[in-house]
Amino acid sequence: MFHWSRLLGLAVLSAISFDSVHATVHGPVINSDFPDPAILVTSCGTFAFSTNSGNINIQVAQSSDGGATWTLLNGTDALPDVGPWATVGLTWAPDVIDRGDGTFVMYYAAESPTQQTHCVGAATSTNPVGPYTPQAQPIACQTAGGGAIDPAGFQDVDGQRYIVYKVDGSSLGGGGPCGNADGQYSTPIMLQAMEADGLTPSGDPLQILDRGPADGPLIEAPVLILHNGTYVLTFSSNCYNTDLYDISYATAPSITGPYTKAAEPLLVTGDDGLTAPGGATPRPDGAFMVFHATVNFSPLIRYMYTAEVSWNGSVMSV
Repeated sequence: MFHWSRLLGLAVLSAISFDSVHATVHGPVINSDFPDPAILVTSCGTFAFSTNSGNINIQVAQSSDGGATWTLLNGTDALPDVGPWATVGLTWAPDVIDRGDGTFVMYYAAESPTQQTHCVGAATSTNPVGPYTPQAQPIACQTAGGGAIDPAGFQDVDGQRYIVYKVDGSSLGGGGPCGNADGQYSTPIMLQAMEADGLTPSGDPLQILDRGPADGPLIEAPVLILHNGTYVLTFSSNCYNTDLYDISYATAPSITGPYTKAAEPLLVTGDDGLTAPGGATPRPDGAFMVFHATVNFSPLIRYMYTAEVSWNGSVMSV
């Protein structure tokens, strides 16, 4: 994705010290592969969860100072059992919510051998670190569209629970470094209402966003928050395994939309020395986020970073 406005801005700022431009980006705060991080704030600490690595299905890290410093819990697998519907080894992009009744709900994507695609599932635990016990069946598969990945939970002000996720059309082919280079397939972001348990879907999912010309072959990694009455959907676009990957966002007056994409991404390659920033999860209050950036493309290794987020109305900046 090429952004003339961002390029012009960088040229204007070239005389300013580098640290003053993006002083709110910190890291890496985890110096090992920890992609697609999610953040969970609890009374007993702050936690981050990540895509599988090695024989660990869901990685966990902990912060005792609100996210300033992090410790990877080596050897801890938050989801040792991925569920009867799934196979191990391809467990992606978890998110965890506090249900408020002593139960934590983890959403994750895993490969279903019967569907031959990824599906979105859920698991529960009374301990934020786990182990989480998976549900017997997935929440969504979207098999015809290429599968369902990148789930994230959200609770609205009226108590209604939702998840958002990506329909993985880019998995269907089309060439290029991550599929869909010919633009043949849609990669929409879906909004699914959930019952109060956070485990049971209610009604049909609703498409709230899809890729546009500036997004390359896909959009993915959606996370929904509510900030000062505006619904804010963060997402990444372009291929995760190229330096075009970014962190973008869209806003809406209603949870069902319409969502309007921001004029430019929140973070792109080159900002604060980052390469391919993506997979961001803002804290529910919108003031802080975790995300990954690439430190090596072959093999692909992505470290976790953090950032404080500033707001001017509904415009995000870091």
